[in-house]
Amino acid sequence: MTPEIEKRIKAVRAGRVPAGYKRTKVGIVPKDWGEVRFHDMFSRVVRKNKEGNTNVLTISAQYGLINQNEFFNKTVASDDKSNYYLMKKGEFAYNKSYSNGYPFGALKRLDFYDKGIVSPLYICFAASENNQCPDFYVHYFEAGLMNKEIQAFAQEGARNHGLLNISVDDFFNSNLLNPPLSEQKKIAEILATQDRVIELKEKLIAEKQNQKKYLSQILLTGKKRVGDYKDPWEYSALSNYLTIKDVRQIPNDEAPLMAFIAGIGVSPKGERYDRSFLVKNDKKEYKRTDLNDFIYSSNNLDVGSIGLNSYGSASISVVYEIFSVNSNAVPVVLSSIIQLPENLNYALRFRQGAIYGQYRIYAEDFLSMKIKIPSLPEQKAIADVLSAADEEILLMQKDLEQEKLKKKSLMQLLLTGLVRVNE
Repeated sequence: MTPEIEKRIKAVRAGRVPAGYKRTKVGIVPKDWGEVRFHDMFSRVVRKNKEGNTNVLTISAQYGLINQNEFFNKTVASDDKSNYYLMKKGEFAYNKSYSNGYPFGALKRLDFYDKGIVSPLYICFAASENNQCPDFYVHYFEAGLMNKEIQAFAQEGARNHGLLNISVDDFFNSNLLNPPLSEQKKIAEILATQDRVIELKEKLIAEKQNQKKYLSQILLTGKKRVGDYKDPWEYSALSNYLTIKDVRQIPNDEAPLMAFIAGIGVSPKGERYDRSFLVKNDKKEYKRTDLNDFIYSSNNLDVGSIGLNSYGSASISVVYEIFSVNSNAVPVVLSSIIQLPENLNYALRFRQGAIYGQYRIYAEDFLSMKIKIPSLPEQKAIADVLSAADEEILLMQKDLEQEKLKKKSLMQLLLTGLVRVNE
């Protein structure tokens, strides 16, 4: 980046207008950039689902408009979908619900399907004939450059039910930046190229994760042995490797209140899982867990609420069963073997309770379960192989995050005109 560009960026961020720039309602932008109303570039789509389309879409941060079943593994739409808006490929939708990363809702284009339907709570729109580079606005919306406009007319009080109260008229009267068409196309192509880099790296990571999954399967079942180990694996009760841990305490700085999330493990509660405001007793005790403890939830074991604590000291709900791993087992290997499908299915046989969602698998029953497990030296050798694969994936993920940060930086510089494509 040249000293001249750095000086310009510093001036704009300080609220000063550098040479060749002007102040607009949207911000300080190049003099040859236009400022238009949303309705000048887009027209509303109010096409009702009269054809009985069942491809119900939702907005995802990563995938944009995607089928609800693919994203949630279920459909949360009403039975009667005739009132839903029917969208065609290339059209856009605005979801007024605020969410993590989208404080003023998300605007996404339909790219993956020829047609789909969305809730009538969405605002749908299509590029007008005079908008000759809608690709530019795909990135413009992704960068959150509409947030300031939406914030100006959104009624904050409506947030109590998670939906911003935004009128259609206000939305279509909002302001948009409109660079010269040639510059829009160049910006869109630069950002699309960066998207392709990100997509390629995501595919490589997915391939590597599948390879690791296959490697885990053959190593953790003994189908492939590491090194020169040839001793047969023995069936042994989990009680030989796990010890029940039931330490109660009030959450503190050393062991804060956390959630145990399926497929993730011990993690900060976040908005979705935080129910602490419902607890009136600030002296309530929770179970303490520490690094490499093994944890499971009786109710949600079959959907992944089981595994190691890889976070550290924390306090979690008393509904979880917690175990410390004995010194004759490698935690990550033991945990992975327990979570093999055949072992999880066997563990589910111990469920007790007549009402779905209120099942209980007693710790004593769980510990009676027998698993096939190698000797401690072979466990360590397996752990080394899998750890090397994890390290490779971690490095690839860090590289991917750098590319995403690069895309974010490019959007902030190019889509606001702080850096011109011909510089």
